[in-house]
This record gives sequence, C-alpha cells and structure tokens, in this order.
Amino acid sequence: MADYSGTDYSNTGLGKVTEYRDRYDPTLLDPIPRAKARQQLEESGGPLPAFIGVDLWTGFEISWLNNDGLPQVAIAEFLVPCTSVNIVESKSFKLYLNSFNQTHFESSQAVKEVMTADLSAAAQGDVEVIFYQLAEYNGFRPIGEPQGHCLDQQQIAIDCYEPNPDFLQLDQGESRSEMLYSHLLRTNCPVTDQPDWASVYISYEGTPINRAGLLKYLVSFRQHQDFHEQCVEKIYSDIMQRCQPTQLDIYARYMRRGGLDINPWRSSRFGFPPGWRQVRQ
Repeated sequence: MADYSGTDYSNTGLGKVTEYRDRYDPTLLDPIPRAKARQQLEESGGPLPAFIGVDLWTGFEISWLNNDGLPQVAIAEFLVPCTSVNIVESKSFKLYLNSFNQTHFESSQAVKEVMTADLSAAAQGDVEVIFYQLAEYNGFRPIGEPQGHCLDQQQIAIDCYEPNPDFLQLDQGESRSEMLYSHLLRTNCPVTDQPDWASVYISYEGTPINRAGLLKYLVSFRQHQDFHEQCVEKIYSDIMQRCQPTQLDIYARYMRRGGLDINPWRSSRFGFPPGWRQVRQ
C-alpha cells in the first residue's frame, strides 16, 4: 500500500463508530486541508502545474420536513472550488446531510441557504448549492458518454498497481485534440481502505499520448490510497509534467457511496465540467 506516514487522517470520523443524528447539526462537517496532499505531490514530483476547477458532489438523499411535518426530497449538487482551503471529508458530509431529515424548514430555499453557508465555512471557499426536483434532474444531467476513445479494450499485460508516471509516454505524430477515457479507475480510501470506483475522462491538446501507457498508468492507481480530489490532482500533475500538453482537462466521475458521489474536475482552461453523468451513477 502507499506510504501515508506524512498524511495523518486519524482525527477524522472515518472508520469510527458513529452516532447518526437526524436533527440539524453543522458541527458534523469535518474539513481537511488541501495543502497536505498538495505538499506531498510537490515533494515527490516538483511544483504543481497551474489548474482551475471544482469538486462536483451530487447528493441523492436530500430530505427535510416542511412546516407541516411533511417530508420533502430533492437531489442537490455542491460545487466546491479547487481554490478552497479545505475539502470536506465525505463521511462527515453524509452525516451532516442526514441531520436535516427530521428538521423543519420553511422552504427548499431556506435549506439551500443553510447548506451554502455551512459548507462555505467548512471549505473556506465559496461553495455553490443547486437543488433539483427528482422529475427534472435527468433533463439537466442526462446519462451519456462524450465523444472520445475508450482505452479499456487494449490487449496489454499489467502487473503494477501503485501509481507509476513512467508509464506515461508520447507517440510520434502531429499535435492533436482528443478525449481518452477509461472505466477502470479504482482508488482506495486513505483511512478505511474501502475501494472507490470511477470513470476518468482525459481531454488534451498536444503531442499524441501513448494509449497503452496511459491505460497502464490509470490502472496503476488500483491499490493507491487517497481522497478522490487528490487522486485527480495527481493524475493531472503527472500527465502535465510527463506529456506536456498545451491544454488538459481531467474529469473523474466516482460512483456514489451513502447517497453521495464526488466528481473532481481539474483543467488548464475551463472552470466547470460538462453537464452529463456516467451510466454507473
């Protein structure tokens, strides 16, 4: 397993017995500084390349009570800018959302305003919250695949399951613009070691990236332990440093756990990701 001796997450609620609360409690949110993992990346690979982007969380189990005690439900998106000081630990996020379940609010707008304030304070950044009615969500976030090339059908031998940027190589050829993607990304929680499954989409402009090497590189995360956001920043940094594209976008669509999915987006050019979701979501 990866060596995380320099990154201690033992003070978080992950892996601990938890009391589930169904009354509003913002103290449940557990922020984790982004600087920890970014410092490790710089120590192992040099200065981080510049990027912009967001962490797009989707909450599928949002519920509260209206003033008459009738349960209300919604799907919510939470956009956390990559410039925020902290990420929010996912288990604490789920517990926080559960704490709305038996709490009365006058309207969905009131719920959204409370969540926006609490999450912005925890992240120390301007978090945007968007609510969707269940009947309308698929119209805004349809299931689909972008136009691109899937890497997963290549007949190649793989025996490395710890991140190895040496797999990243360039082919000869003229500069191109293309999207390459894989559904084989698996990473692991740095505290519980539970597996996290994702599809990762890589759009770039520049000298052609060797497709066999790129697939080997992505699969090499299979036993890697880190939070979703930090895995995507490592992928972005390694590709930028090894392949030196003129433009680069990395989008990981992770499968939900406990009613939440996390979808980090890092880009050299666009602040927000495209508006689709992956079939396993």
